[in-house]
Amino acid sequence: MTLYEGKTGCAYKVRELSMEEGLMRRLQALGLNEGTGVRVLNRKRKGALILYVRGTRLAVGKHISAHIEVDPEEDER
Repeated sequence: MTLYEGKTGCAYKVRELSMEEGLMRRLQALGLNEGTGVRVLNRKRKGALILYVRGTRLAVGKHISAHIEVDPEEDER
């Protein structure tokens, strides 16, 4: 599934980033790498998502989140 399809409040693990090289490198520099845990905090109008990644909040648009493949993360305790 893609991150865009994710539900608010749920945690996911990034499986694959499939987008333009420059954009992918920028996201990786911000800590969004394959295997990274991500939590969807909020969903804004027009498809933007607010994410919690490695201790910080990150906003990504629909065109970006639709190209990030994720798997649901196991429940924490």
